[in-house]
Amino acid sequence: MPIALLTDIIADVRRGQVVPYLGPGALAGAVNAISGEAIPADSDSLILAMNNNQPMAPRLMYEFPRAAMHMELKRGRSFLSKFFKGLYAETQWTRAAVHDWLARIKPHYVVDINRDTQLQDSYQDTPHTLICGVARISGTDYRFRIYHYDGADYREIEQEEVDTALPILFKPMGTPRPEPNFVASDADYVDYITELMGGFAIPGFLKSYRKDKQYLLLGMRLTRDTERMVMADITYGAQTPKGWLVTPAATDKERRFCDKQGIEVLEADWATVQHALAEEEAMVQQQGEAQAVGC
Repeated sequence: MPIALLTDIIADVRRGQVVPYLGPGALAGAVNAISGEAIPADSDSLILAMNNNQPMAPRLMYEFPRAAMHMELKRGRSFLSKFFKGLYAETQWTRAAVHDWLARIKPHYVVDINRDTQLQDSYQDTPHTLICGVARISGTDYRFRIYHYDGADYREIEQEEVDTALPILFKPMGTPRPEPNFVASDADYVDYITELMGGFAIPGFLKSYRKDKQYLLLGMRLTRDTERMVMADITYGAQTPKGWLVTPAATDKERRFCDKQGIEVLEADWATVQHALAEEEAMVQQQGEAQAVGC
């Protein structure tokens, strides 16, 4: 894959024409500040972290939501909330390179299916709107909560109060901050995806804003039905082509799905992605210096 193509797409992210859609691989390089262990983010690493670093039965190791459902039935639903809160809100992690890049360019709209807080940290000095996915709640048809961040604190707001000029951070699978809400177990996903398909998991203003967007899928694998269904519905109404999946070795299953969705597969490893990020930033810096000289 020509690195120039990926560099051009990244430049379009900076310009707001392409939306970053972050999967577990986007946290590459983030490690425990004390032990140096990589942050758990993908299915296998989350299962091990949830089970005291011990593998579970093969049928449970297949996918994290299945293992999480087993633990929920065994130890109660609150176990999962406590697990994620301890993992992502009470443990110190170093920053991932992608999030350092996002902190510098601050795109207007980012989708992040991880449950950590690094994306929110990237906007900690910038007022923004946070949309947090929720599941299996009563008293409302909606499967999201919306928060306004004023540069210091979050407060929950209604859809009608959203300032659409502010950046939008969409965390469909949840986050521990400002309050722990997570979509994690099989039962959570069944409820969330059902309401997502019915239009109740995305605020009205975002349904309008997302029209004709394109997406850069970073750190994503599309081998599991849960991620595929969530992604397909969140990106509904996108341009054709819908965007690009960056992965070093797509499976036949992923390629068939991407062809159906109108997503181009860009075969590139994470080192290539980081190189493209650096190339784009260098180009922007050179352009800035040239303009400064011209003035």
